[in-house]
Amino acid sequence: MHTYFKTTRPLALVMSLSLMIVFSAACSGAPEPDPTPKTNKGAAISADPGSLIVYSGRSESLIGPLIDTFQTMTGIDVSVKYGSTGEIATTILEEGSNSPADVFFAQDPSGLAAVTPMLKPLSGFLTNLTPDWARSPEGQWVGVSGRARVVVYNKQNVSEEDIPNTLKDFIDPKWKGRIGWAPSNASFQAMITTMRMLWGEEDTSAWLSSIQANRPKIYPKNTPIVAAAASGEIDVGFVNHYYLHRFMKEDGESFGARNFFMNGDGPGSVILVSGVGILKTTGNRQNAEKFIQFLLSNVAQQYFASQTFEYPLIDGVTTHRLLPSLSELTKPTIDMASLSDIEGTQRLLRNIGIIP
Repeated sequence: MHTYFKTTRPLALVMSLSLMIVFSAACSGAPEPDPTPKTNKGAAISADPGSLIVYSGRSESLIGPLIDTFQTMTGIDVSVKYGSTGEIATTILEEGSNSPADVFFAQDPSGLAAVTPMLKPLSGFLTNLTPDWARSPEGQWVGVSGRARVVVYNKQNVSEEDIPNTLKDFIDPKWKGRIGWAPSNASFQAMITTMRMLWGEEDTSAWLSSIQANRPKIYPKNTPIVAAAASGEIDVGFVNHYYLHRFMKEDGESFGARNFFMNGDGPGSVILVSGVGILKTTGNRQNAEKFIQFLLSNVAQQYFASQTFEYPLIDGVTTHRLLPSLSELTKPTIDMASLSDIEGTQRLLRNIGIIP
């Protein structure tokens, strides 16, 4: 069972982000949430800014500081229900018209696609902030950050020249016992959904069976795969790019793993977005749109770039210096909203015996 709770971040972090927001708004002219209600004459008035309920498939450690800063800047009282994106999407569908959620913040596009019938179209000023490929064609949700799929590798045992530019080549028997993957992980399943779209059902099934025959080591999520690559427990693993940089933030250049960005136009180079949508049942549309506007502000986007090592999705925000820019990456031309058939992917994985 999920519970609602709010967290208290270190005051220095919240105040630092708050000051950054004020500075960014002054310098860039970009719209930022206005924390103080005004009369028509511009004088401040006393008013309850209200509340907001966010259902989050993103972890508290990733987005908690942003939510706290949003509360500080706007005075809006935010309650959050955390869980995996799949769990939260299922909860929203089960609650139906009785859901108390105002906003769904999903880790990947498949979660948003699963509940699209329950989302209302966003205002154009929000959808126009993001690139076409990173939002719903019907404008029911927008991406707020990007995560590249990469191959993480042990830098002592593997050189970049050894790593294929396509996932297809990992079926070679020379990779037997050397691969790590997380078949139950939502991002991995989103990658396989992309693979089904690009390669078709038959070739995807053949690839999965061939990798299975190479006896990959199974992990519950990305983080232990990166740790295993660094320690030499595996030589390569299929992960999202930003987990490596969290380790390197702590351990520096001595960390034993590195990322390889595939430049083949295939599922191994897909850019997955985290994104947000507003529930049709909300009575809180104004605050919900303020929250999304905040997530697409310069400072929140810079937070994703500098603190969580993700890709910003709006113009004018600098990608982290350790990462290639999005424009440098070869990514498949794919509509994020088309990654809705996660059930088909799970069914395929079960049929092959990869997940229970």
